[in-house]
Amino acid sequence: MSEFEELVDSHYKALYRFGYSLSKSADLASDLVQQTFTIWAEKGHQLKDRSKAKTWLFTTLYREFLGQNKKSKRFINEDTSNLEFAMPAAEHNGARQMDSQRAVQILSELEDIFRAPLTLFYLQQHSYKEIAQILEVPIGTVMSRISRGKSLLKKKFFDGEEDGDGKIIKLERKEAKNG
Repeated sequence: MSEFEELVDSHYKALYRFGYSLSKSADLASDLVQQTFTIWAEKGHQLKDRSKAKTWLFTTLYREFLGQNKKSKRFINEDTSNLEFAMPAAEHNGARQMDSQRAVQILSELEDIFRAPLTLFYLQQHSYKEIAQILEVPIGTVMSRISRGKSLLKKKFFDGEEDGDGKIIKLERKEAKNG
C-alpha cells in the first residue's frame, strides 16, 4: 500500500466527519475531503515532518471550507439527523442517545467560530494546540471559543427543553396549608 493510500485510509472518516460538521451537507463534505486529498497529492511532498500530516489535512480542509463559504456566502441547511454517526455511543440508553442526537443538532446550529473548535475537540479528539494550528488562531482563542461554545451549547440545550415541546413537564411546588 502506498503512503498516499495509507494516509487516506487513516484520515478519511475523521476528515469527512469534520467536513460534514462544517458544511452540514454530505455532498459538500465529500467534495471537501476529495479536494483536501487532491491538494495533498500536489503539495504533500513539501511537508517535511510527516507526523504533522493529520494537522495539515485538517487545516487544508478547513481552509477549503472557508474558501467555498466566502464564494457562496450561504450555508446549505440540510437535515442534520445524519450526523449522529459522529457521536460516540457509550451506552445504548435511549435517553442518552436522544440527548446526543439533540446535542449534535444544536452543535450544527452554532456559528462556525464555535462549531469548528468544538467539533475538532470533542468529536475528533484534537488537542488545543492542534486546533490552534488547524484554525490558524492563537491557543487562547481556541480555549475561549471552546468555552463560549460549550456555554452556548448548554444554554440552547436546556432552553430547548423548557420550550414546551412536550418532553419536560415543569411541576410547580404548592405550599402546604397549615390549618
